[in-house]
Amino acid sequence: MKVLFLCTGNCCRSQMAEALLRHADAERFEALSAGSYPAGFVHPLASAAMDHLGVPMIEHYSKSWDEFADVPIDVVITLCDDAAQEPCPVWPGAPLRAHWPMPDPSFQPGTAEERLEFACRVADRLRAKIEALVKLDFEHGDPAHLRSELERIGGTD
Repeated sequence: MKVLFLCTGNCCRSQMAEALLRHADAERFEALSAGSYPAGFVHPLASAAMDHLGVPMIEHYSKSWDEFADVPIDVVITLCDDAAQEPCPVWPGAPLRAHWPMPDPSFQPGTAEERLEFACRVADRLRAKIEALVKLDFEHGDPAHLRSELERIGGTD
């Protein structure tokens, strides 16, 4: 099952979600991430937060959602924070879609320590959501119920 995490820059939130899902269940899920306006780099805060959780980020790079235009995707999860004042991409087609609003650590003000602490909190929130996602029965579940469950996961913290 291909799960695509989207955010605008594909440098922090979606990169962490991709790594977390790959770490949680790489046998059942192919984790992907992209952005509508890729930053061109993986933010050091994303790597540091994943190091803190013991989750590898191997061969991660910032990519455009255009790379997946012809790839059949099963689930698309947008991670744009509603308060971030940036456009959140919408994936065309018929995959299950959900919105899990997450603040972007790359724009968080503060000292280096405060910013890392914030990125780790976002990573912890994402990890909890990913753990709930992998428990869903995608093989036998009704699409409407799965969509509802994905949205419910997005609203929990």
